Amino acid sequence: MSWHPAFAWNKFPAAGIRFAARQREQHNQNKKQKQNGFHVVSLIEVVVTASMVHFGIAMRDKPPFLKGQLLLDGGALQGSFFHHAVVLICQHDADGAFGLVLNRASDKTVGDSLVADLPEMLKQSTLFLGGPVQPTALSFLHSDNFLADANVLPNLGIEHSLDALVDLGESFSPEKKIKLFTGYAGWSAGQLESEMKRKAWLTHPASLDLVFDTPPEKIWPAILRQKGGWQNKLLSQSPDDLSWN
Repeated sequence: MSWHPAFAWNKFPAAGIRFAARQREQHNQNKKQKQNGFHVVSLIEVVVTASMVHFGIAMRDKPPFLKGQLLLDGGALQGSFFHHAVVLICQHDADGAFGLVLNRASDKTVGDSLVADLPEMLKQSTLFLGGPVQPTALSFLHSDNFLADANVLPNLGIEHSLDALVDLGESFSPEKKIKLFTGYAGWSAGQLESEMKRKAWLTHPASLDLVFDTPPEKIWPAILRQKGGWQNKLLSQSPDDLSWN
């Protein structure tokens, strides 16, 4: 949080700082002025310090936004769409959050679902289920060696339009990676923060390798093993189908 202009020095009115008006000997007057000056400075320091402490506490109490982080089912989401899910948070602010589930591959290819002039390799790629909200909504993550308009992570961007996808398909780059999703995971204002307080999710930094190069069925257990600890190791070995237990 930056220091707001509202807390500038003019919040302390000069009218509230007065010196005695009576005539005194020069020596006593100088002494009193020094004492009052010290008192004023001390008062200001106390008020400013209190303000900084107050806002420091507010900053500590404010939950961090999670854009660029992965959310993992920590074992509390059994029976829901998010059982064993790994969600990339693409946007998170005071108005809510938007994410894509990375490890829910559908049984369809991009070519099965989109009628567009796309490279054959892209048409044959797997279409992923990004989440339970608006299951027909299109989103795609893309990366390259250098992505000037990256808006999720360095060299990782998200787009939602078919025209943008066609343009990407036409611009050849051997390092280009694209992953398409239908649907998304969405949270209203304060909803994700509430879920984090209830410890519904584990968090882990996202990486291009986890987004594009790790097989979807291995992302969740691989991250848990990276996090370490016997609890995470045990959790990583739990089956997707609870009837196998």
